[in-house]
Amino acid sequence: MTLLPLLKGRSARAWAGFAAAALALFAVAPLALSDFRLGLLAKYLCTAMVAVGICLAWGRGGLLTLGQGVFFGLGGYAMAMHLKIADAGPGNLPDFMQLYGTATELPWWWRPFENPLFALAATVLLPMAVAAILGSFIFRRRVKGAYFAILSQALAAAFAIWLIGQQATTGGTNGLTDIQGFFGYDLNDPVNQRMVYFIIAAALLLLIALARQLIHSRYGELLVAVRDSEERVRFLGYNPANVKLVAYVVAAGMAGLAGALFVPAVGIISPAMIGIVPSIEFVIGAAVGGRASLVGAVLGAVGVAWAKTALSEEFPAAWTYFQGLLFIVALAFLPGGLASLVGIVRRRRSSRATGGTAGDGTGEKTPALPLGEAA
Repeated sequence: MTLLPLLKGRSARAWAGFAAAALALFAVAPLALSDFRLGLLAKYLCTAMVAVGICLAWGRGGLLTLGQGVFFGLGGYAMAMHLKIADAGPGNLPDFMQLYGTATELPWWWRPFENPLFALAATVLLPMAVAAILGSFIFRRRVKGAYFAILSQALAAAFAIWLIGQQATTGGTNGLTDIQGFFGYDLNDPVNQRMVYFIIAAALLLLIALARQLIHSRYGELLVAVRDSEERVRFLGYNPANVKLVAYVVAAGMAGLAGALFVPAVGIISPAMIGIVPSIEFVIGAAVGGRASLVGAVLGAVGVAWAKTALSEEFPAAWTYFQGLLFIVALAFLPGGLASLVGIVRRRRSSRATGGTAGDGTGEKTPALPLGEAA
């Protein structure tokens, strides 16, 4: 009975937060920003969608996923392939195939993407399927910690290299560019660009709601238990590999959806956007904002993406080093990210009020946020 008011309060705060976010995204931003700035915000929100999955897999499960660019790219290329086929028209090849390739018809693995329903499903299901196959091998062999992070990063590098080598069918280094339409809508029309922004904003809110439901469910508690003490969970009769696999697959699906929506927002997808560096940037955004907090991860991802756009113009040679330093500082001195500052301030105030150690007001010391297996 004593938990009922707490649960009601938490639910009320969540609804209030969603209402405020919806108001900011659907009313304030379109009125306050120009079409160009709104397009940039749409791009940033796509990175925030990836950060939601990272928050679930890394923040709650301790899985440092340095290969989210792979799943982002799978979703992006699945969407771009369909849009390029649609732009070319019935019976015609995409423009880059006519320029680089010698084929007279679509490759066999392109043909299913002519169907819009197949392409839409593939943007999410294909990354999830790849993650399920890879995760089943990795987690069942109990690969974790730095080894898991290195494997995921190597996967991102291999995927980018493969795309570059398939110039005739994937566009090579240039990728799939000059995308003009989006399911019958002209992307050169500012009205349609705003429509794409609204779709991205709605998708982000839905992913946050889904992640929050998972985090506060019994599965979320089990995921944290696996992160903190995997052997104890195994002794209780659960298979930690399956628990981690679910988080990994869900995060991959979120990254795939983000990549799919990134394509109409930007009009291009290329290996440079899905390799090692973009994968690390996804993680940096979540780490800076607060990987254990959905709001923190989202705001951190948007903030880091905005900083990249703003500061890289002024310091193009130094921005990459600044990103690396930002990641190291966040993990070393503020493991919980900027979102943890509120809790730190509260604990210090509680400690001063009680005259004891920094805790939750009961006199017991509050444990630090675990860094997870791979941090």
